[in-house]
Amino acid sequence: MNTIFLLIAQYNGLAIVPAERVCEDYFAPLKPVNFLRKIAAGEIRLPLVRMEESQKGARGVHLQDLAEYIDARRAAAVKECEQLCGIRPHDLR
Repeated sequence: MNTIFLLIAQYNGLAIVPAERVCEDYFAPLKPVNFLRKIAAGEIRLPLVRMEESQKGARGVHLQDLAEYIDARRAAAVKECEQLCGIRPHDLR
């Protein structure tokens, strides 16, 4: 399954999704202000795109960056599952 294509469908072809929406969809129960603070502190490794130079300008997440983040989190979960259970998730089929 290709994560980027799923995200394109989910966000109706938007290239950049508003940070608040990404927070709501993937980082609940974080509030957007805490989500943005964690990104700024490096706790969430997800690049933010600023649509203008202003601090108050719109900020969003590029779909490719979100797809890579999701895929990296999945890879970490698969590795953890393999270590804890001794099997790969693919073996459960």
